[in-house]
Amino acid sequence: MGFIVFLFGAIVGSFLNVCIYRLPREKSIIFPRSFCPSCEKPIKFYDNIPIISYLYLMGKCRHCGVRFSVKYPIVEFITASLFTLLFLTIGLTIELPVLLFFVSILIVISFIDLEFQIIPDILSLGGIVAGFLLSFVRTNFSVLNSVYGIFLGGGILFAIAYGYQLLRKKEGMGGGDIKLLGMIGSFCGIKGVVFSLMLGSLIGTIVGIPLMFIKGKKEGVGYAIPFGPFLSLGALIFVFAGDRIIYEFIAFLVRK
Repeated sequence: MGFIVFLFGAIVGSFLNVCIYRLPREKSIIFPRSFCPSCEKPIKFYDNIPIISYLYLMGKCRHCGVRFSVKYPIVEFITASLFTLLFLTIGLTIELPVLLFFVSILIVISFIDLEFQIIPDILSLGGIVAGFLLSFVRTNFSVLNSVYGIFLGGGILFAIAYGYQLLRKKEGMGGGDIKLLGMIGSFCGIKGVVFSLMLGSLIGTIVGIPLMFIKGKKEGVGYAIPFGPFLSLGALIFVFAGDRIIYEFIAFLVRK
């Protein structure tokens, strides 16, 4: 069953690649069918098998020979792996499709934000609505928890962004990050918001400061680090182990 879930995740990952490529370019994710960005010829179904086709064709278009980004098999493998891990963690429950959907949104947001430093509203605002509606059918997650998470998530980053802008007289955080944390709150509630923000900020600081220094020194200008992938990573860790990490952290403080 785990192998079937992995295959399903790889197929979903292939569709997520379509979303990652087309959404920031404001193209339809339905039509036309998959095509080569260089020669624009349609990709045959046997050349569009997740992971396998990329390896078989050595990452090149069969028609024009242009090299495809390694991002495509990476997204497919990450999606398949996370889907399988979720299945092995929570089993076939009502939570599984909800969290698979949530994880898929986070993957798309992360890769788009890394490349374009934007988070499309259809993902963040659409995710807020979806998370709220799905809370009505979830068994261990209440509607109120979703509502509180939405307002706390959006409110915290809005306050931080507004305060930064008042002090520095420039924008330090985009509205996409604010809506993203609200979306995380709609699926994960208050605990998920606080956990994702704290862990995402910690990881972002560890990774971002050296990168900003290196890039800024090389380019001679300030280098902006997209915060969306770090928030998404924090949310992913919360989904898989958030409650256990929080419990262990509190137990550690109590022992101290």
